[in-house]
Amino acid sequence: MDTTIFFYTGTGNSLWTARKIAEHSANTELIPLVLRNETAVGSDSPRVGLVFPVHMWGLPRRVLDFITRLKADPAAYYFAVAVNAGQVAATLLQLKTLLKKKGADLNSGFSLCMPSNYIPWGGAIAVEKQQALFNASREKIKSIAEIIRNREIRAPEQGPLLQNFFLSALYKLGSPRIPQMDKSFRVDEKCTGCGICEKICPARNIALMEGKPAWQNHCEQCLACIQWCPAEAIQYGKNTAAKKRYHHPEIKLPDMLN
Repeated sequence: MDTTIFFYTGTGNSLWTARKIAEHSANTELIPLVLRNETAVGSDSPRVGLVFPVHMWGLPRRVLDFITRLKADPAAYYFAVAVNAGQVAATLLQLKTLLKKKGADLNSGFSLCMPSNYIPWGGAIAVEKQQALFNASREKIKSIAEIIRNREIRAPEQGPLLQNFFLSALYKLGSPRIPQMDKSFRVDEKCTGCGICEKICPARNIALMEGKPAWQNHCEQCLACIQWCPAEAIQYGKNTAAKKRYHHPEIKLPDMLN
């Protein structure tokens, strides 16, 4: 393969992004970042990419685990796309630092603004606004793919300096608490026991008990469970019942389960 892209997705934004990059790149393999384990990971491709969502203004725990296990190739061209809702902050700088510790470099890093899936702070935005973001992302992805093909060196994209400092501090404080944040999930009377939440959770953090989901305290806050529940029976805290759900309209449930 000329290019290997590892991706992590909860509601489909990152999967869609990885697919669009692959459409503009010959001989590209897409590999999901699934269960965490002790196995070393790597690729023989001359171009290796990471596509992932920004979690709490920094790298998701799953990406941190991936970098820990990465067999880095100093000769490979590493790139990353951080999918976010408008505040990439210092996420890509964080990734560049970690790759350097592995003997590699982040040769280019891009911020891609997509609709937010963080329902505790608000439901899905209007379809017209979603489409505007998708259209802008398509155009940027064309440029990203060309940069990758040419192995161009680009500084990681980042937010304003003061914002980076403040949001990075919040990330350091909040990130260790993420696994326990599933205590705010609950299921209401609309639950049918279909089991989609259990199947779609990339962290395998949900188990059905007496036909209802129970969270196991190793959450990654991807929010796949609440956003893909067909009955909208999963809630987070007290204020999500009336909020519109979101997952990328071009990504379907079988794409996620596969």
